[in-house]
Amino acid sequence: MILTTQNGIVAPRLRRKFEQWCEDRRGIAAVEFALVSVPFFFLIFGLMEVCLVFIMASVLEHALAEASRKIRTGQAQDSGFTKVEFRTEVCSKFYNLLNCDDHLYIDVRSLDNFSSADITTPLDKDGEIDDSDFRYDPGSANDVVAIRVLYEWKLLTPWISAPLSNLPNNRHLLQSNAVFRNEPFGD
Repeated sequence: MILTTQNGIVAPRLRRKFEQWCEDRRGIAAVEFALVSVPFFFLIFGLMEVCLVFIMASVLEHALAEASRKIRTGQAQDSGFTKVEFRTEVCSKFYNLLNCDDHLYIDVRSLDNFSSADITTPLDKDGEIDDSDFRYDPGSANDVVAIRVLYEWKLLTPWISAPLSNLPNNRHLLQSNAVFRNEPFGD
């Protein structure tokens, strides 16, 4: 809107007010913060989510390494570990950071050789975890054993961490695998 009189000259009083308004610097910090805060908080919360996923993946990896040691050395077989007891052993290594109820899936298989190990992610056509073929077979001495541990991590910041979601409903699948030959125990 141009402020002019009939002869084309800007009304001096309105012109002065407009110039004062343009030169007013009060509140500029608040405006600059408002412009910068959205990307800043987006980066901060996104970074926190990535760090949490990395930490939880490390915790899952550690839990599998510690629990699978009992299978590798024959302690699980000698003491008659069941699938539930092995699951409890894995959960005991989570330091209360991961919840062991419906989000944890464990598959333990005794194999003929290392090349027959299947460590792929078992997802159905809807992108959900398909654990219908999971079993607990820790094998015996000198057997090759493959263990898959999967955990559904619920992402905390849904709209920021959508690129991290690899399962439906804003979840990230953490997976840890171990393939090893059992020690020659039991002799």
